[in-house]
Amino acid sequence: VPAATQLLADLGAEVIKVEPVDGDRTRHLLGAGAGFFPMFNRNKKSVALDLRHPQGLEVALRLAGTADVVLQNFKPGVMARLGLGYAALSQVNPGLVYVNHTGFLPGPYEHRTALDEVVQMMGGLAYMTGRPGDPLRAGTSVNDIMGGMFGAMGAMAALAQREKTGLGQEVQSALFENNVFLIAQHMMQYAVTGKPAAPMPARISAWAIYDVFEVKDGEQIFLAVVSDGAWREFCDAFNLAELHGDPRLGSNNDRVQARSWLMPLLREKMAAYSAAQIAQVFEEKGLPFAPIVRPHDLLDDPHLNATGALAPIQLPDGRESKTVLLPLTLDGKHLEVRLSPPKLGEHSLEILTALGYS
Repeated sequence: VPAATQLLADLGAEVIKVEPVDGDRTRHLLGAGAGFFPMFNRNKKSVALDLRHPQGLEVALRLAGTADVVLQNFKPGVMARLGLGYAALSQVNPGLVYVNHTGFLPGPYEHRTALDEVVQMMGGLAYMTGRPGDPLRAGTSVNDIMGGMFGAMGAMAALAQREKTGLGQEVQSALFENNVFLIAQHMMQYAVTGKPAAPMPARISAWAIYDVFEVKDGEQIFLAVVSDGAWREFCDAFNLAELHGDPRLGSNNDRVQARSWLMPLLREKMAAYSAAQIAQVFEEKGLPFAPIVRPHDLLDDPHLNATGALAPIQLPDGRESKTVLLPLTLDGKHLEVRLSPPKLGEHSLEILTALGYS
């Protein structure tokens, strides 16, 4: 839900975040979770409600009656027990679009508690990311974020249909099914070839040179040479005429077959150059390359700063920072930050007054 509602908020929706009176638990996460709340709660208003109290529940019901979309991610059955499920709310608001974010779509697994890492493990992603025998979660909350994207997409599709029918509907987006969608290409690889997909670090690469190289002064750089024309350019630039003329290396597929002896040789040759020297040549030749960048370095990335992909924001503790905007533009413009992440209950008075409370 945080990612789905952030997407809708950035796209211009008025998003009201209903929090418990002690606050969204992601406000207080440490370590790897510390960036979650400030990233996914911009452009939202906060109202704090105790849904176990009759008056708090009444406010939630009244609020849902005014909404185009309600999104929730409680465990299955919780909202229905509170009288806030789709069946109840659609009776009073027939145009309501109701989005459930769950661990699993209805079925044998729906009773289980899901977390991003849980579904990465059981959905094949950790197996594909890690080395053989060493399953490894992806380096970000891919299912929480992408599951939210599908929830937002479903909500917008349902709103488009409502324009024709006048009626809302229930939308469901689930972490496990999202994860399976992410690794579906590997499932289909098996369907096509009859051979199980190998984890990415152990795969037989489709490309001969598609690797991280350790170069001068211990620096690292990722280099890709994926076509025969690129191979010629690469050999010319780094004085490797003997390799370009080797009949065993005539095509990309030939070079893939030769990786066992070709890659140690190339690693030795490239170690004589600095990462900056190699990057300059690859950029001039239009060849794909990448420095190995840490997330916090991206706050100072010249491209992101020049293109407006980063925007100022106020953190919940009052400090100023930059945040990452949606990776799209509309009419050539990024979607801006209208509201910094809200303080707990910051908009309660405004929202309750609008609902008719004194």
